[in-house]
Amino acid sequence: MAGRALHFVFKVAERTKTIKFYRELLGMKVLRHEEFTQGCEAACNGPYDNRWSKTMVGYGPEDTHFVIELTYNYGVEDYKLGNDFLGITLKSSKVLENAKTLGWPVEVEGSLSYVVAPGGYKFYVIDEPQPVNKDPVVNVMLSSTNLIKSKKFWNEILSLSIFTETETFIELGFDEKQAKLKFRDIGEPINHATAYGRIAFSVPTTDLKNFQEKAQNNQYKILTPFVTLDTPGKASVSVVIFADPDGHEICFVGDKEFRELSQFDPDAEKQLDKYIKKDEARKLKN
Repeated sequence: MAGRALHFVFKVAERTKTIKFYRELLGMKVLRHEEFTQGCEAACNGPYDNRWSKTMVGYGPEDTHFVIELTYNYGVEDYKLGNDFLGITLKSSKVLENAKTLGWPVEVEGSLSYVVAPGGYKFYVIDEPQPVNKDPVVNVMLSSTNLIKSKKFWNEILSLSIFTETETFIELGFDEKQAKLKFRDIGEPINHATAYGRIAFSVPTTDLKNFQEKAQNNQYKILTPFVTLDTPGKASVSVVIFADPDGHEICFVGDKEFRELSQFDPDAEKQLDKYIKKDEARKLKN
């Protein structure tokens, strides 16, 4: 199956501290920045019909790297964190060095150190040199209440391959070389709260409706049926939004159009900083 792991979406309530974390501590680059005047038809910014922005950050181009989408809703000052998102694992000793330089707290869980982004999102760090010609993002870990049900949905319905499986977790993906999706059985109900995120994958556009039909025929929830979304001045992209058995949101997008949409914008960092400055000035004025 030709598919790609693309990005994970975080809602952020404070852009200044957040972007400092991703740029200076994690060492990611600003790849794209877009401003919108109203809510997304596919609820890309959550259940909000207001002005919002989207900033893509990562270690390299979206064609070859798993990146982070930072969604900022103007006027929303806080999101409640649930137990649905467990962490993203990176391979980069440099992150731990940056944390020490910045005085950012580093915690330890098992054999891995981790840092916590503004908003409470964990990033686990494998203390090894950051790979040069490979994506440093190893996996995204989400909660599961039943690994058998998670496996059925992701492997049989959405066609992700199984790479590792134990009694407590399962790791899947479209390709061994891509960032993986990891589920851990947490032994309790999942609460998505208001900070819930969304993971995105691309597949051939012609396959989107087939995935939607397969999910519907097996009684899985479709959050947003096949729709084509417009971004001013950029390519229009077709998407289908699913929910897995535990309510995790999944976005499947048409690959060809998304590659056109997700081209690196050399002005993105400058645009982001401009809007952060304007927003901070507005808040001070009010």
